[in-house]
Amino acid sequence: MTSARLALALLLTTSLGCVQKDWIDRTLVTESVTGGWTGSFGDAFCHRDVHLDLQQDGSKVTGLFRIIGSASTSSFSGGLPIQGSVAGDVFTFKTSRNAGSGELTVSGDDMTGQFLWGCGPGPMSLHRGDSLPRTESPPR
Repeated sequence: MTSARLALALLLTTSLGCVQKDWIDRTLVTESVTGGWTGSFGDAFCHRDVHLDLQQDGSKVTGLFRIIGSASTSSFSGGLPIQGSVAGDVFTFKTSRNAGSGELTVSGDDMTGQFLWGCGPGPMSLHRGDSLPRTESPPR
């Protein structure tokens, strides 16, 4: 009977340890995206220059998405609010009015990935300037 209890305790401990690690891997915030980011997205005729101002609180990110210098995007002239999150080194976000969504990998002051909008999916690349103050380590 003692062997059975020991085996059950070992099985539960091992199982819980695996579940806990997966949960931590999905929710751990290892990068901060707070600040001003400038770059571009899309290809050929659907290429746009953009600027994002982001503020991060834990894993939650809010901000403003602006398309730079395009007369054809007057509906974006004041910018669109962004809602997103950071998990590990991945920043995912959506703009208001479902105008676009992205999934970018953060590496210090650079982000690259995919952005989906009216022209379909396309590459997005951003570099952080310091228009907004940022913390050296992500808030926990």
